[in-house]
Amino acid sequence: MSVRKRAERWPVYRQLTGADPLGRGRAAMSEHTERLRPRTETADRVVPSICPYCAVGCGQQVYVKDDKVVQIEGDPDSPVSRGRLCPKGSATLQLTTGSARRHQVLYRRPHATDWEPLDLETAMDMVADRVIETRRRTWEWEHEGKRTARTLGIASLGGATLDNEENYLIKKLLTGLGVVQVENQARVCHSSTVSGLGTSFGRGGATTFMQDLQHADCIVIQGSNFAEAHPVGFQWVMEAKARGARIIHVDPRYTRTSALADLHVPIRAGSDIAFLGGIINHVLTEEKDFREYVLAYTNAATLVGEDFRDTEDLDGVFSGLDEDAHHYDPSSWQYEGVRVQAPAGDVDEQYEVRTRGSGDPETHGSGGARTGHLAPRDETLTHPRCVYQILKRHYARYTPELVERTCGVPRETFLRVCEDLTSNSGRERTSAFVYAVGWTQHSVGSQYIRAASVLQLLLGNIGRPGGGIQALRGHASIQGSSDIPTLYNLLPGYLPMPHAHAHESLDSFVEASRTEKGFWAEMRAYFVSLLKAYYGDAATADNDYCFDHLPRLTGSHSTYDTVMAQLDGVCKGYFLLGENPAVGSANTRLQRLGMARLEWLVVRDFSLIESATWWQDGPEIETGELRTRDIATEVFFFPAASHTEKSGSFTNTNRWLQWHHAAVEPEGDARSDLWFMYHLGRRIKAKLAGSTDPMDRPVQDLTWDYPVDGPLREPIADHILAEINGHGPDGAPLSAYTQLKDDGSTRCGCWIYCGVYADGINHAARRKPGAEQDWVAAEWAWAWPANRRILYNRASAAPDGAPWSERKAYVWWDAAERKWTGRDVPDFVPDRAPDHVPPRDAKGPDALRGDDPFIMQADGKGWLYAPAGLEDGPLPTHYEPQDSPFTNALYPSTPRSPVRQLLPREGNRYHPSGEEKGAEVFPYIVTTHRLTEHFTAGGMSRWSSHLAELQPELFCEVSPQLAAERGLEHTGWATIVTARNAIEARVLVTDRIRPLTVHGRTVHQIGLPFHWGPNGMVTGDAANELMAIALDPNAHIQEDKALTADIRPGRRPRGPDLPKLVAEYRRRAGITGSTGTEVRT
Repeated sequence: MSVRKRAERWPVYRQLTGADPLGRGRAAMSEHTERLRPRTETADRVVPSICPYCAVGCGQQVYVKDDKVVQIEGDPDSPVSRGRLCPKGSATLQLTTGSARRHQVLYRRPHATDWEPLDLETAMDMVADRVIETRRRTWEWEHEGKRTARTLGIASLGGATLDNEENYLIKKLLTGLGVVQVENQARVCHSSTVSGLGTSFGRGGATTFMQDLQHADCIVIQGSNFAEAHPVGFQWVMEAKARGARIIHVDPRYTRTSALADLHVPIRAGSDIAFLGGIINHVLTEEKDFREYVLAYTNAATLVGEDFRDTEDLDGVFSGLDEDAHHYDPSSWQYEGVRVQAPAGDVDEQYEVRTRGSGDPETHGSGGARTGHLAPRDETLTHPRCVYQILKRHYARYTPELVERTCGVPRETFLRVCEDLTSNSGRERTSAFVYAVGWTQHSVGSQYIRAASVLQLLLGNIGRPGGGIQALRGHASIQGSSDIPTLYNLLPGYLPMPHAHAHESLDSFVEASRTEKGFWAEMRAYFVSLLKAYYGDAATADNDYCFDHLPRLTGSHSTYDTVMAQLDGVCKGYFLLGENPAVGSANTRLQRLGMARLEWLVVRDFSLIESATWWQDGPEIETGELRTRDIATEVFFFPAASHTEKSGSFTNTNRWLQWHHAAVEPEGDARSDLWFMYHLGRRIKAKLAGSTDPMDRPVQDLTWDYPVDGPLREPIADHILAEINGHGPDGAPLSAYTQLKDDGSTRCGCWIYCGVYADGINHAARRKPGAEQDWVAAEWAWAWPANRRILYNRASAAPDGAPWSERKAYVWWDAAERKWTGRDVPDFVPDRAPDHVPPRDAKGPDALRGDDPFIMQADGKGWLYAPAGLEDGPLPTHYEPQDSPFTNALYPSTPRSPVRQLLPREGNRYHPSGEEKGAEVFPYIVTTHRLTEHFTAGGMSRWSSHLAELQPELFCEVSPQLAAERGLEHTGWATIVTARNAIEARVLVTDRIRPLTVHGRTVHQIGLPFHWGPNGMVTGDAANELMAIALDPNAHIQEDKALTADIRPGRRPRGPDLPKLVAEYRRRAGITGSTGTEVRT
């Protein structure tokens, strides 16, 4: 090669003589680099998909070459993500094709010390045999003389990254088998969202969608680190800020969200109701409410019965408290003159006792609680028993001074929030609230969300563009797994599971659950159509449409009750379908000890997660509490297919059903959960086909004739979505839930999804580019219900049907056309005039006035005050967390919620709190949080080298002051201790988490991410080891966002010394079986 040629190839020469003087482009490019071509350029095909991580639901493009996935990139057509992906979404190629994935079935024999390979078909047959045998041995026809027709010997816990179609088959098969302990990740993440939003408005999903946040004039982000936990969705907050919106972040930690906000408000974890209550008080005392909206669209003017007594009257409790039972009788909370009949009337006097705390509030996920719709009203809002006045009295003591004393928020900062929020709400302006599990995961989590709902109703922000409440969910289809629920207390579409009851028929069941007014009055049509979808021709009017095939509940059968059933030897077999409770659920030690009592366990996942290997290398093996050879649990590991290897729909946090298409076939034994459930059900049905035992009739009658496709005989997901959508008498797909009938002529697997397959078209698969639509993007995917993007949007117009303002016009009445029109599908009766007043004897949708925007509520109004529907009170009230350093400043005699659900037992001990003796042993507050680079319990991130490199180690965030107080060194080790367990973490000393002054003294908070466990490419202790099982009574969600602990320098003990350390802390604190369990002090 000549000297000239060599010189021309020299980067410095090219930089000085070419068009790249900075040397950042072609000047610095080598010949090798020039020859490289992107994998996307040589791909054979591009398959549209959806990211399988959080519930933002980012669009993806999957590139395939030679039937292998070679690249995954963001889809620029998506109106949700606009081509962007976060670090996790960008690493999905490694998730789906990485070396950590397993492709072979593994089997652990009872008492064995290692795995052995097992043929897939043999394993499926073995699992089918285990299910049949366990079910028969543990079958229960009656409980305490009442029909139950169920087994408590089998349980299931599923992940919320499964497709809707997979969840539908799981629930359908297990219900047919009489299994009631059916749960999923939604229980431990967002179940309180359903009870909080559902009771307030009539539906339990987010009232708005992320893209609409760009139209907000103020956004309050509280209980969420939006920028890090849902980074791609956060772009819409930044759009709002660019348009001049005020962004407020209320959070114990200063995060990336805080850095991009106009105001960060540090707050004590667990005190949010006091903070929100203070804003409510400010709105009421300063008369900042949107009065015309409040009068027309809320129950502010409705009168409450004379028997009601508030917490202000009874020192921290509402009327109706039974202290011995830890339960409220809510009858005194009702509107004046209203008496709601208990299910099936007075025939079964023990019904209320048996079903106490059984999760009824979640059944308001798409249908409000029962009350009267003709209760008296006082339009002047001056009657002492009208809701408005009750609200004013209830929150009168939530002053700026109380907020400062309780929350640690200075008066000036608090009043700044009040001013920003109220000045940006009204006719011309709207404000939005955004939250995540920082609100949901509390023993009063439902009431956190109720407090925001009350505030947004007072300010007139519900149902309007730029307003609403956005619940940020953390799994690809955690909304879908609530809608089509693998949850013990719900059937698809938030229909309630029946309880054990004397002489209950379908009609008496429906009569006790439905409302008289609005669309929830049509519940019988939704329920009968579901029974027809489940049982087909076997469901007839003569047999109550197979209503007695459904197993009955007796109280709570949530995932935490399941753990107790395992420990007590009641639950024998367990399915874990994409879920990892060994590190991901509260009190993980008890989770593992419960699994050690099982007879058999089925785990389906990508890798050998901790819930698959605890018997071999779990923490209790190291401490000596368990010995592998002593553990009789038989374990089956089935490798799962990834989202690129199956077709189906995810429902994101917007309530949008988005379809992802299979790009390639799964390798080896990996299969979808759709395949697993379908073929398991097929085997079980075949084995029971000749049975004459009545317990097998529900399984025999279950419709299960799904077409399959391809060499793996994969069920066609499209066909199952069509069943979910529903069919009419002629077999044609239905177009809307208003077409459902209660005479058995229609079939529908989930009434709120009716319309997703209208005209035989999969509307979840629609992909008109966002750039070709407005921000509503009505032709991308499909939103429940009826493709409505903003719920309750009748409230975006004034009572007369005209927009509140042109700036905030969204849906309005077209007088010439005699119909509602606008940018969205009207969430209202399409031709119901604004001035329509129905006859007093009208029922169902016919009873809705022209100014009743909340069409699923019993009275058509948004509920400032909940006369029914919740277990813990009609109004949000500040109570301290289960483990707290402080007493209740408002009600010292009632420090905690008097009806919180506790499960006290050895291994789940609670702390002394406030001024109780021993509380000083656990002086600090711990709150857990999420990182951008990891995913929940880590099963989809800790095995990825890309993500592991970004966040390699568990750490705790502490302030410099706490570090000095406890001798903690930056990057050194710390041990965090509670009465349940102790963990170790690296120390991050940072000003991002500040000490606060609460109750006149300094309080330190500790931030802990919760993504680690013993397995994977990066390992560490699980933060959930520290948690107690203390639950919200409405939703049975655990409290892990505010607890007390001690922190000490150095690493935790190893082996038997670890439980000795924890026992010593319990001894020092004087903890007994009754500590922390009182109703009142």
